[in-house]
Amino acid sequence: MAKLWEKDYSLDRLVERFTVGNDTQLDRSLLVADCVASMAHARTIERAGVIGADDADRLLAELVEIADEAERGVFEIPAELEDGHTAIEARLTDRLGDTGKRIHTGRSRNDQVIAALRLYGRSALWEIQDAAAELVSALLECAETHERTPMPGRTHLQIAMPSTFGLWAASVAEALIDDLELTVAARRLCDRSPLGAAASYGVPLPLDREYTAGLLGFERTQNNVLAVNNSRGKLEAVVLDAAEAVMLTLSKFATDLMLFSLPELGYVELPQELCSGSSIMPQKKNPDALELLRARAATVGGWATAVRSIIRALPSGYNRDFQDTKEPFLRGVETCLLSLRVAERTVSRMTVNRDALERGLQPEIYATDAALARVRDGESFRDAYRYVGTHLSELEEYSFDDVISQRTSIGSPGNLNLSEPQAALAAVLSGERLRRAEAAAAIRHLTGREFRIVPER
Repeated sequence: MAKLWEKDYSLDRLVERFTVGNDTQLDRSLLVADCVASMAHARTIERAGVIGADDADRLLAELVEIADEAERGVFEIPAELEDGHTAIEARLTDRLGDTGKRIHTGRSRNDQVIAALRLYGRSALWEIQDAAAELVSALLECAETHERTPMPGRTHLQIAMPSTFGLWAASVAEALIDDLELTVAARRLCDRSPLGAAASYGVPLPLDREYTAGLLGFERTQNNVLAVNNSRGKLEAVVLDAAEAVMLTLSKFATDLMLFSLPELGYVELPQELCSGSSIMPQKKNPDALELLRARAATVGGWATAVRSIIRALPSGYNRDFQDTKEPFLRGVETCLLSLRVAERTVSRMTVNRDALERGLQPEIYATDAALARVRDGESFRDAYRYVGTHLSELEEYSFDDVISQRTSIGSPGNLNLSEPQAALAAVLSGERLRRAEAAAAIRHLTGREFRIVPER
């Protein structure tokens, strides 16, 4: 079969290699989404009277088979066919003849690929939310276990004020809950059907775009057909921005744990099965996974920047530049998802060393508490500050339990108020899981079975 756009000439081989790039590999991740969207389009053109019910049924049956092969990783995209869309249509035409050739009626590759990317992005965000929720739960469990486990609080990496390991763990959890709010906003922008927009200007066929949206379980239809195509790349950047926010939290988390696990501190011990060794030094147990979490936060941020840079000065309508937003988008969400799973495994298996944490509480850590105690006795804070700063040897009398019990404000080391992040997490997830169930039910009704839109990694 020829390329979808091919007519009476062939593309120069060098230009073909340059323009196709690695689309045949990348599109493997989008095959199931493409098939599902094509099933909805088949029903829509049936509804518009373009094809009959028998032809629509035959198209759906074949698309289900292709999606099943894609899910199992056995559907091939021949290099000469340029992309996954052409490979799917080639199979339909080979198996169904003229019926297969009708699948693209009323559709452009523009709204076709946008539909696949939206389905993929929506599902990927839900998987990121699931993985983040597991990590948050592990962190909150750690926080509850170590609610009163002493820990030196630091600023500028220097000893600052008394804290707890529970406060640290809960701080990461609450940061991730904030990040989840961004994934909800990104998911809502993805959760709009683009089909029917065609090449930016609609088609002279009575396509029921709202019907198509319902078949795919989209929350709504993106109204303006030119806005549909203009939002390509921008929406992928929004998804990557949400992923980058998650990765920024994981980067700080990773750096903290690397410092905490230094032999000189020994606050935590990382599980050896998550660390690699050295090729020359027999004693080494390196926190490679944490180091790569930190590096990949930068990588995901770079991919988000790449997408924004590609679309920054494009005119309205489709431009081939959009093709180069696909790879950073797919790589970014995959990296974020895998990173969350690595972080959760680290939290679940690490060991917290209470003795080492207690040893870190040098007397000077109580300096601020001593100054505020003098303020409570009537001295001005500035005078109390100067006195304590020049009499640090008097701080030996302070004890951790006494000073922590005085921190009663919500969210402070003496009152972690863990019910608040637990409720916040539940609030975010409840709405998303309802929306996810609705979308899954719609696609199950369309296809007759469950499909994984995002391939298993």
